Amino acid sequence: MKQPVYLDYNASAPINAAARDAVVAALDVAGNPSSVHGAGREARKIVDRARRQVADMVAGDAERVIFTSGGTEANNLALNGLENVVVLTSAIEHPSVIEARSDARRISVDANGVIDLGALEDMLRVCRDAGEKVLVSVMLANNETGVIQPVAQAALLAREYGAKIHCDAVQAVGRVPVDMGRLLVDMVSVSAHKIGGPKGIGALIIAPGVMLVPQIRGGGQEKYRRGGTENVAGIAGFGAAAALVDAKLTNADEITAKRDRLENEILAFAPEVVIASRDTARLGNTSCLILPGMPGETQVMTMDLAGVAISSGSACSSGKVRESHVLKEMGVAEPGSAIRVSLGPETTNDEIDMFIRVWSRMRGNAERKKLARNAA
Repeated sequence: MKQPVYLDYNASAPINAAARDAVVAALDVAGNPSSVHGAGREARKIVDRARRQVADMVAGDAERVIFTSGGTEANNLALNGLENVVVLTSAIEHPSVIEARSDARRISVDANGVIDLGALEDMLRVCRDAGEKVLVSVMLANNETGVIQPVAQAALLAREYGAKIHCDAVQAVGRVPVDMGRLLVDMVSVSAHKIGGPKGIGALIIAPGVMLVPQIRGGGQEKYRRGGTENVAGIAGFGAAAALVDAKLTNADEITAKRDRLENEILAFAPEVVIASRDTARLGNTSCLILPGMPGETQVMTMDLAGVAISSGSACSSGKVRESHVLKEMGVAEPGSAIRVSLGPETTNDEIDMFIRVWSRMRGNAERKKLARNAA
C-alpha cells in the first residue's frame, strides 16, 4: 500500500515514468544480449545505450561500466576485485562496504562524521613503509546523515602514496554533481533505485588501468568482469533514470529549502532535538533527527501508523534494527533515538507540513505521558 506521505528517498525513490516505460519496453525483447541473431542484437542495443547513459551520469567511460545487481554488489566487487591489497575505509561507510572486507582498516571521523584526512595520511604512510598495496574506499555522501565527504582530497592523498581509491556514490547521484575526473577516483559505485530507476540493478564504473578479478564467474559478460546474463529490463530502466539526473539537480535548492524549514520548525517546537551533522556540508534532502529518550524504531512505527514513511537512523535488514554504527562513530549520545527523513523532487510543502504535525503530536504525547508518570 502506498504511503500518503513518503519521506524515505534515501532508502529508495519511487520509479519515474521514463524508467518504467523503458523497463516495460525491454521486457518485450526476447533476445539474449550475448546472442548474435537479430533479437540478441536488439537486446544488446538496449544494454549499450544504457551503458552510455550511466557512464555520462558520472562523467565516466561507457566501456568501463560494469552492471551489477545493485550498489551492494558494486561495492563488494570494488573491495574484493583487486588482488593483494590492504583496504582502508572510513568508519561510517555503508554496511556493504564495512562488511565486504572483515580485514579492512577503519579511518576515523570527527563529530560531524567527516573523514579525518590526517588519520588517512598516517595510515597510508604506514602501508607504504610496509610495502603494502592499498585501496581506499570513501563514500561521497552518507546514507544516514547526508554528510558529504572530501573525496577529492582523500584521492589526492591516495595518489601521493600510490594507492587506488573507490567511492560509493550511491546516495550522491542525483543530489550533487558526480564527476569521476573531478573526484580523482578509480572506481565509483551507483544504484538505480536511488534515482528513480528499478530496484536490483547497479553498476561499478572503473577508470583506465583498473583490472578487477571477477567475483561472479561463469560467462564472458561485462567484458569478463561479471558473469551472468544481463538484466536487460533493469539496465534499460537504469539508463532512463540516469539520463534524467541532471534535471534532478535543478531542484536541489528547492529541496534543501524544504528540508531546512522542516528542521527549523521541529527545533522551534522541540529544542532538545539534535540534528546530526547540521554544522557541515550534507545532502540537501537529508535530515537525521535525534529525539532523546524515544527509540527511533518507536518513532518510525508511530509515524507509519499516521501515514508518514520515514526510517530509523540505523541500518535495517530483514526487518531487524541495529544501532547505527555511523552515529556511534560520531560520538552521538543516543544513536538509538535517531530517525532519518529524506526528501525527493516529488516532496511537497503539504507533505512537510504533515510530517511536522504528526511528529509534533507524537512528541507532545510522549511529554504528557512522562509528566503523568513523574506526578504519580
